[in-house]
Amino acid sequence: MPAKVSFYVRDIPVHGDVILAPMDGYSDLPFRVLCREYGSAMSYTEFVAVEAIIHGAKKAMRMFDYAPMEKPQMTFQVFGPGEDDIVLAARKLEALQPGIIDLNMGCSVPNVSGRGAGAGLLRDPQKIGRIFRRLSQDLRVPVTGKIRLGWDSQTRNYLDVARTLEDNGASLVAVHGRTKEMKYNGQADWDAIAEIKQAVKIPVIGNGDIKTACDIDRMKAHTGCDGVMIARAAIGNPWIFQRRDRDQVSVRETVQLSLRHLQLMVDYYGDYGLVLFRKHAVKYIHGLPGAAELRQQLVTCESPQRFVELLLQFEQRLEQRLEIGDLQPTVQHQSLISNLQ
Repeated sequence: MPAKVSFYVRDIPVHGDVILAPMDGYSDLPFRVLCREYGSAMSYTEFVAVEAIIHGAKKAMRMFDYAPMEKPQMTFQVFGPGEDDIVLAARKLEALQPGIIDLNMGCSVPNVSGRGAGAGLLRDPQKIGRIFRRLSQDLRVPVTGKIRLGWDSQTRNYLDVARTLEDNGASLVAVHGRTKEMKYNGQADWDAIAEIKQAVKIPVIGNGDIKTACDIDRMKAHTGCDGVMIARAAIGNPWIFQRRDRDQVSVRETVQLSLRHLQLMVDYYGDYGLVLFRKHAVKYIHGLPGAAELRQQLVTCESPQRFVELLLQFEQRLEQRLEIGDLQPTVQHQSLISNLQ
């Protein structure tokens, strides 16, 4: 039974209040599907350059693949500096039937923000207004934006930007409580997110410094935000969408989900899925006894079958240390090994 409706993105109901953030290199189809199954209420793609969309770059367009279960909250995120290019790319993407199109105005990476895209747009609220006016008039789907608090501590113009978004047709704003200058350093300013929530009527999603399940409810209570967006804390930890912390997750659950994630990656990407999964794998095992030694083996492993064997051996060693006894591969594990051969 789906969770109750927490808020609407225009006319699209969002069931639940915890959402996987769009993360470059992480928020691909396999990881989004896992997080949706564990309770993430929306799906955001990784951000994709509008220039690549306009030219139909194969690698870029594949990033908009999605599973039926991600609809209707499937959100395509784009970035770029040019008004015309942003609108043209969004029109092209609408044919792929996303639920929502989102403009990234938060990326702090110099080769993005430095050319006026991502957080670089925050320096020109009037330009943001023009972009969203055109998007909201030209597109049938809702348009939303993800922002930071400003370019730096001297230009924290988040209220101006949030009001501009609302006034020009945006259906939601997600707010990372840091400036571009801060990157991921310092403490996220939840008070600023609360100010935005008080200033606009569209839904507000809060983002920044969510590390534990308790932090989700603390942010909601502190800011009044409609939803909470989780980025780095979700990597290797989809259980956070169930409001469970890692110390509540057994070794067996950890290994089983790791293996399922690996299977999804290999199914989607082919053999290269193993390479892409390594960065997830080290996060799944982080903090467990013996993880450092296993990490070295996993990041150099080139065989999916061997990868599975290493994880199962790791699980068995830990279970033995916990005096639970020897653990033989389950039917699910046997199937995974066979499928990955």
